[in-house]
Amino acid sequence: MTEQARPLSGMKVIELAHIMAGPLCGMMLSDMGADVIKVEKIEGGDDSRRMVPPMVGDQSAAFLMMNRDKRGIALDLKSDAGKAVLTRLLAEADCVIENFRHDTMAKLGLSYDELKAINPGLIYVEISGYGRTGPYSERAGFDLVAQGASGLMSITGPGKDDGPVKVGAPVTDITAGLLAAMGAAAAYAGKLRSGQGTRVDTSLFEAGITQTYWQSAIALATGESPKALGSAHPLNAPYQAFPTADGYINVGAANQRNWERLLKVLAAEFLNDDPRFASNADRMAHLPELVAALEPLFKAKTSDAWLAELDANGVPAGPILSIREMLEHPQTKARDMVVEMPHAAVGSLSGLGMPVKFHGTESVSHQGAPILGQHTREVLAEAGYTDAEIKALYTEGVVFTAG
Repeated sequence: MTEQARPLSGMKVIELAHIMAGPLCGMMLSDMGADVIKVEKIEGGDDSRRMVPPMVGDQSAAFLMMNRDKRGIALDLKSDAGKAVLTRLLAEADCVIENFRHDTMAKLGLSYDELKAINPGLIYVEISGYGRTGPYSERAGFDLVAQGASGLMSITGPGKDDGPVKVGAPVTDITAGLLAAMGAAAAYAGKLRSGQGTRVDTSLFEAGITQTYWQSAIALATGESPKALGSAHPLNAPYQAFPTADGYINVGAANQRNWERLLKVLAAEFLNDDPRFASNADRMAHLPELVAALEPLFKAKTSDAWLAELDANGVPAGPILSIREMLEHPQTKARDMVVEMPHAAVGSLSGLGMPVKFHGTESVSHQGAPILGQHTREVLAEAGYTDAEIKALYTEGVVFTAG
């Protein structure tokens, strides 16, 4: 079979974004084949370059993680000449990604309406704290704040009155980046048919809300807000972590068939006769009693022993791994989720790979995140600037070029 180009090959993206949600969007588009050009400020670049420690060589590990497979240029957007360079790049681009404060792009003369006038096919992706409409549209947004406002912190934690708990990962940042990439790819499909671009508007707030589907279903149906349940599920039981002789495992015996399989593995078929556990609704109504009945049984064997038996009997279950253990897991490696790539400053580095596979497409050869201004000359030359013009822009401090 002849390998095909990746789905977004030919798409040119200008990334005017920093920290996480916007850069993640750009990285996802790059994974799907887009040419992503990251524009950074000359004075220090993306703020994640200063999110240290840790560092890999003299580079921020955080920046390296979020910006692989992009070309990088550095511009002084406070100068008219710098804005002129960016406008020239945007005039030929398919998509721009920005996650600035609500009025930043307008102050630069780069609002959607202004850019649409010079490039009707431009896809204008905006990622903000709360979205570009509504009473909170002008508020800044951060993952922690969005987790609280979206309800996530009220359903996360051990289920005790110990105060709100944040999800360990910056889940609203990550989800907003994924949603923005989905919107950009959909808009690009529309552009290929119509030739017209559009605005794509999403937020950390909405990204958090999308994580509450089950809990929102309960609240909308009952008028009551669900509480945190630790590792348990709000609608199915048993579906949570259980202690073993040497640790914890996750068990997902969420339907009646798997419940009966679980009791067989545990040699606890007698619980089938307990009316408190007869159906999923019964088990949810008596969740504390259910957990109390099962925990002593699980503590009788090690995690590995239980996982082997549960797997052999078709009961969904799995280990609870540390991040290091996850990175070294054979399934992680088999799915190419840890990749090695060259980098201009540190030689070689490891990063997370592409989470969506397009079978039959060209293989992906990952490149390390750009050092500040690494591709400025290359990108400007492609935009039609002569060597003399690029040298003059550099001398005037409008652009920065590495090396």
